[in-house]
Amino acid sequence: MSGSGDRRTAHCQCECSQISKTWDRLPFTVYAMGVSKLLHQIWVPSRRSVSPSQSDPFPSSHPIPFLTWSFNSSRCFTGKPFHLRASIALRLRLLLLPYLPHLPSMAIRPVFERLRPQSRGVLAPRPRPKLVLAVGVLLITIYFLGFKSSRDGYHVVPWSRDHKSERPRTEQQLEKEVEKHLREQHEQALRDEFAYEYERAKSLPGNDAIYGNTLATLISKDIRAPEHAADLKEASHRPLGFAMDRPVTYDPYPDYQSSQWKRTHRGTHVPCRGATGDYVEDILVFKGHPHDFPAESFGSFDALNIDGNLCFERETRLGPYGHTTVLKDGHPINWNNVNWGELQDTCVELNSDRYDLEGEANPYLDVYPELAGSARDLRGEKSLRRKSKAKRQHALHPNIASGNRSTIARPHLPPQKRSAILLRSYTGKTYSENDKQNIRALVSELALRSGGEYHVYLLLHVRDSSLDIFGDTDTLQYVLNENVPKEFHDMTILWNDHSVWEIYTKMTDENERSVHSAQWLSVQKFSMDFPEYDFIWNWEMDARFTGHHYDLVEKLDTFAKKQPRRGLWERNERYYIPSFHGDYDHDFRNDVESRTKGHQVWGPPDLPFITPVGPKPPVSHPEEDNYSWGVGEDADLITIGPIFDPVGSNWVIRDHVWGYSDENHGKLDLPRRTTIVTQSRVSKHLLNIMHVENLRGNHIASEMTPQTVALLHGMKTVFAPHPVWFDRPWNGTFLAKWFNPGPRGASGGEGSPMGWGRERRYQGSTWYYRAEAPPRLYNNWIGFYDTGLGGPEWEEMHGRPCLPPMMIHPVKEVKRTEPNFASSFELAYG
Repeated sequence: MSGSGDRRTAHCQCECSQISKTWDRLPFTVYAMGVSKLLHQIWVPSRRSVSPSQSDPFPSSHPIPFLTWSFNSSRCFTGKPFHLRASIALRLRLLLLPYLPHLPSMAIRPVFERLRPQSRGVLAPRPRPKLVLAVGVLLITIYFLGFKSSRDGYHVVPWSRDHKSERPRTEQQLEKEVEKHLREQHEQALRDEFAYEYERAKSLPGNDAIYGNTLATLISKDIRAPEHAADLKEASHRPLGFAMDRPVTYDPYPDYQSSQWKRTHRGTHVPCRGATGDYVEDILVFKGHPHDFPAESFGSFDALNIDGNLCFERETRLGPYGHTTVLKDGHPINWNNVNWGELQDTCVELNSDRYDLEGEANPYLDVYPELAGSARDLRGEKSLRRKSKAKRQHALHPNIASGNRSTIARPHLPPQKRSAILLRSYTGKTYSENDKQNIRALVSELALRSGGEYHVYLLLHVRDSSLDIFGDTDTLQYVLNENVPKEFHDMTILWNDHSVWEIYTKMTDENERSVHSAQWLSVQKFSMDFPEYDFIWNWEMDARFTGHHYDLVEKLDTFAKKQPRRGLWERNERYYIPSFHGDYDHDFRNDVESRTKGHQVWGPPDLPFITPVGPKPPVSHPEEDNYSWGVGEDADLITIGPIFDPVGSNWVIRDHVWGYSDENHGKLDLPRRTTIVTQSRVSKHLLNIMHVENLRGNHIASEMTPQTVALLHGMKTVFAPHPVWFDRPWNGTFLAKWFNPGPRGASGGEGSPMGWGRERRYQGSTWYYRAEAPPRLYNNWIGFYDTGLGGPEWEEMHGRPCLPPMMIHPVKEVKRTEPNFASSFELAYG
């Protein structure tokens, strides 16, 4: 026994003279545990006595911790004597911290109310027995900690898992622990408060008003602006059995044959044919909105000039794309025989005199001297190699025009700008019927009906990089056959990790160059391979828009183009809440100006390692500009969510920065911006400079990439405030408190709702990266049961569901639901 004990003592480098003395420590450990339990029983009040909206000073999830100093697994003590007298006060603060209030005014009173005696003695209040016991226990604790912990031979030390001695924590470390604990308690109090408010709102009038709205309750059917009324035309269709009202044809396109259009556009618009072989027809829509459907929580139809007084129903919206039977030559169409890539290419060929189908080289490759030589090489040999790869992929749809027509109407006018829509997909994905219908709608409404103003692609990530998708056409065809419905083969662009890694050789960190952190690399490569596109939409496969796609993207573009640069970054970084801010162009703009004056972004930041390529401000200070700079300028970035400052926000990947530093600037000092959900439109100019920064080895996480590069280079970015709803009837003041809580009323920075542990606030939102409302709304709308609503029997009683033009995200795996199915909200933390 003695020899064994000596070996353990030597192994642990203990200072105790006899192993048996370590057992003298046991009573204190047991005693400390008893103290913790006793204080918890005495002091923790019933949670039922505290209002859920108040900060609970005694959360049941934080029992009083006892100081877990003990002997290690070898039953000996390690390290030097743990002197405690100098820091005994601070350690007692840590001991009692969970029972101290977040704010003294909120919790000290409940403590003393708890300890108040029930009767008075002769000279003083008669103490309660438990109070006397608690005071006695506390004095004994102080005695143990202050006088028994520094004896020679054996003493109280922190538990050591790795059998190594631990130095006593400094006052500064202890203060940091106190601060961290207080912050965690504050965050938990906020979560508890919001959870309470979310549950409490269930009993308020208007709760869940976004659900269960049908064609049977439409009102205000003819209230709309003249320009919106012009888009609606009487339909010749027979009455529909599921609706009392007749739908109307929705035509949001320009009048391509009008003299006004011809005066401002080069070339001639030629109609294109669709899947059935006929010219693409317009969809149907119902006028009016459901009686109980609430006003927008965030964003505004008025701000974007979208007609929100329309209701879209599934058959009239998706019927032409396969939701109902589509006939071709009198027989049900076989979608596998449709070639959407060839249809788009033919359409572009017919309208080629309207566009520049060649594009231009990247003008920013020589901005940085250190890249000049390698950039020229890239522009030469590697660029030719990438173009040859693109040609091999594009060989499956050879009708794409190689140039413009020789005879062009109004050649003096500039060519119309074009946009590519990149639907992000990956090998292994299963395409539901609803996925296919959504893709067909995008192609028909954006590409074919417009005469090629847009071109829709599937950008397919081939996860197995060992497959030779660029050098072997048989392998390419195999990947398409196994992973993409046949009708979309010829509109699919394949890429893999190595195809982008070989371009950006200075990005060597595995996390940095992974698709999760670097999803824009494939978009940049696409832009180099297809330089004819002025803009590229990064489009999420799990996003849905119940309205008309052409109307949406055109209205977003128009809104962004008319935005002045003054105060733009500041307007971008907060949610526009109509019921709180008022009108967008006047009230909201003035409110942001008053809050941010003297703190506005005006041109790019001054960083020695960045050479901005964007335009310089025309005046020295924003106050000198009359909201004119930037009006009429195309936006380099259009986002669907706030462009907020992640610094201090507690957002999980705010510090995922590589490069962007020099000897005087650390990478985390970099000014940066981000947006949750990467669905956005990026200009070719912005993609060009993003490409150059990545060539230099500068990179930042995907959600921050275009926003931050635009900030650093002085480019124009716009958060388009599309309508978003919540399932709770919260007013504007409540929404501003919880979703714009940052500095000067921003959504980012300290307290951001996008921070870790705070994202449950989006549970009832119709647009976020994770939310409960989107799948529930969409399931009901598509005809499936979800959470007590929807399905054939419910519709038989209440009518056919319809929704206003609404962006919804995320919508995954649309399939018929089981009885009693309910969409859920799963969040790892918060």
